Amino acid sequence: MSSPSHHDPASSAELQARERQAQRNAVVELVRVAPIAEELAERFAAAGHRLFLVGGSVRDALLGRLGTDLDFTTEARPEQVRELLNGWAETIWDTGIEFGTLGAYRHGTTVEITTFRADTYDRVSRNPDVAFGDSIDGDLVRRDFTVNAMAIELPSRTFIDRHDGMADLAARRLDTPAAPEDSFADDPLRMLRAARFVSQLGFTASDRVVQAMTDMAAEIARITPERVQVELSKLLCGEFPRRGVELLVETGLADHVLPEVPAMKLEIDEHHQHKDVYSHSLTVLDQAIDLERAADPEGEPDLVLRLAALLHDIGKPGTRRFESGGGVSFHHHEVVGAKMARKRLRALRYPKDVINQVADLVFLHLRFHGYSDGQWTDSAVRRYVNDAGPLLPRLHKLVRADCTTRNKRKAAGLQRAYDDLEERIARIEAAEDLAKVRPDLDGNEIMRLLGVEPGPVVGKAWKHLKELRLDRGPMSHEEAVEELHKWARDQGIDVP
Repeated sequence: MSSPSHHDPASSAELQARERQAQRNAVVELVRVAPIAEELAERFAAAGHRLFLVGGSVRDALLGRLGTDLDFTTEARPEQVRELLNGWAETIWDTGIEFGTLGAYRHGTTVEITTFRADTYDRVSRNPDVAFGDSIDGDLVRRDFTVNAMAIELPSRTFIDRHDGMADLAARRLDTPAAPEDSFADDPLRMLRAARFVSQLGFTASDRVVQAMTDMAAEIARITPERVQVELSKLLCGEFPRRGVELLVETGLADHVLPEVPAMKLEIDEHHQHKDVYSHSLTVLDQAIDLERAADPEGEPDLVLRLAALLHDIGKPGTRRFESGGGVSFHHHEVVGAKMARKRLRALRYPKDVINQVADLVFLHLRFHGYSDGQWTDSAVRRYVNDAGPLLPRLHKLVRADCTTRNKRKAAGLQRAYDDLEERIARIEAAEDLAKVRPDLDGNEIMRLLGVEPGPVVGKAWKHLKELRLDRGPMSHEEAVEELHKWARDQGIDVP
């Protein structure tokens, strides 16, 4: 049974209303997918087998958000399942067959069918000794959370809820069917999944789940970095990522998987007042997501922006200095932070392009603060755009999200300054096409004008002309040739 959570203030009447709404949702959703689900169930029944919609599919049907990926379970063994899918599915795949799972596709719907499981775990790795079971009850009790441990038998549409999953769903509570200590000892990844579901569904973990996560946080070391990375990415791309991150930090799991985040909880003494870097970073994450959604309401979550927002200040603890006048400084924390972000994301096996983009955003996020006194030249604006490259739209969001201060007038001033910078970028872009800032002469022309073969000299000349282009804006062809010849003479190159 689920332990009550002190976090949820909902009354019993509200909970009953939520349960009734969830049941109505499920009926509507099941009618929508009924042709596929019922066709399949009738094939199984005709062969003497039972078929259950299960897990996340039931949870999402109750929440009114069932997609076109359906999960089923059955007592039929994998080879029997394959026979039943033959002739019905347009495509069948068996990459998960050693775990009892076959996948199939028909009429725009993907189904996964897994034979009842009754696994045992060695509690050293997270690899189960796969054993097939014979009952739906045995299958459901081994699932990760009660809201994922409900089933609907088809075609009769009989609802099965042995672990009060419906009550937990109505209370927006995350709990485990068995004791959480046993569940997490079997598979420590479930602790990260708890934080991920908190982020995706907006649920609150029950007290006993939080306690077990806290007591067992070190067990996460049994999980490979690749699997940790997948869960962290899903958490950050959820609807409420701040809540997921807070749960990781509260339970100590973040100390093992993302230690740079809890390290931002700097002690603030009475003489050296400055804002808590950890809380500030979560606020920046929230505000970056608001800007992301405002820019593209139907778009996919931006993992790179969200990682950069969370990690943009991780260099602060290592660069904090108390100044003689009572202030606090964090000189070059963006340089240190970019290196730290690169190192952590590499350890989590993120793809190289994600690592590079996040590190570049962390490195660039402070650059704007030199602009806020309005003294930048056009050359400095060009360099800002050039250094950001394709990351510029994300950098705009990150910098705006980072303009947080208790001083409302100062915050408004920062936003106005950034408005001004974006207007200047737009003006210069309209005149010069900043996205394609290149030297006024290309490599072929440089070789022809200097009479040189391909090699280092061409690259150096190209770089020199690009620097001039950034400083002065577009030049005429004659000016560019003159500057190239001047540079060549300075380098001791004979100009033909």
